[in-house]
Amino acid sequence: MRFSELIAVLEQGEAGILNVVAGHDPELRGAASLECAQPDQLSFLEKGNALTTTLETSAVGAVLIPDQDELKTLAEQRQLAWAVCRDPRLAFAEALEQLHPRPVQNAGIHPSAVIADRVQLGAGVSVAANVTIGDDTRIGAQTVIHPGVVIYGNVEIGDRCELHANAVLHPGCRIGDGCVVHSNAVVGSEGFGFVPTAKGWRKMPQTGLVVLEDDVEIGCGSTIDRPSVGETRLGAGTKVDNLVQIGHGVVTGRGCALASQVGIAGGARLGNGVILAGQVGVANRAVIGDRAIASSKSGIHGEIAAGEVVSGYPAIPNRLWLRCSAAFSKLPEMTKQLRQLQRQIDQPVARAGQSETAQ
Repeated sequence: MRFSELIAVLEQGEAGILNVVAGHDPELRGAASLECAQPDQLSFLEKGNALTTTLETSAVGAVLIPDQDELKTLAEQRQLAWAVCRDPRLAFAEALEQLHPRPVQNAGIHPSAVIADRVQLGAGVSVAANVTIGDDTRIGAQTVIHPGVVIYGNVEIGDRCELHANAVLHPGCRIGDGCVVHSNAVVGSEGFGFVPTAKGWRKMPQTGLVVLEDDVEIGCGSTIDRPSVGETRLGAGTKVDNLVQIGHGVVTGRGCALASQVGIAGGARLGNGVILAGQVGVANRAVIGDRAIASSKSGIHGEIAAGEVVSGYPAIPNRLWLRCSAAFSKLPEMTKQLRQLQRQIDQPVARAGQSETAQ
């Protein structure tokens, strides 16, 4: 694809192409990072990026940059094909969709697939090898099901979804339109519900549902549990990374982002736009407000206000945590100084006691 052709497409997107200056119009065969890019590849830079100087030596053929005079001058001096974008990262994402289009899956059912009698398949559904689909399941139009996927009975899947190899959907799953479930993810597995008795643990039947609203994406190896009653629900547009555990009865708002190894215990409530970084732990029935952010390894045990940024274990406001972290490395020296001060205080007291004894 020619650079000019790509820009014509990007101008119809959301990234905001502000200006285009093409020292030439290269044929682009792909994209790469600025350090590795070749003359037939596209790359990008964001404002304030530490790799700005790399543009001086990069072999890149075309670049997407922010509205920054330094970068524009450099790109022009090097006679690159370049475009100024309101959001270069978003423009690069849109460009990748054009340069590396996803392969189109042909509609149809592979002969090795096992499909129960009471299954409804929408128009254009693609079912690959060794897929198993149980009774009373409905699958929407243009949905793609890759090899080895297991879909239990009583599952509903919307239009234009994609289930990658070996994903598992348990009974009672309700999947909206445009959802993606990656390899080895398990949706609708039984929640961890047991009642202690004198004879040991009594299993609590998990009869509820798991609901993924439209455009939810579940990463590889992640698990989303169904509750004993009611539902576990992920709001529209929520993105879940690999190896995330979402407990029974958890409800998230729209557009949340959960990074790898996040663990959310049963009954927790997340508002809209919540971001949990890697390895964040959320305790049972914790409440997190809209647009709150928790940094990596935070432990959330209670309630986090809307818009709050928290860190640490237990999680506290990020600014306070930064101050605590700065003080932590000084604790040995502070302890030493405290002991010295204590000795100085104790010595006059001891001498005073000796004087009174002598009298």
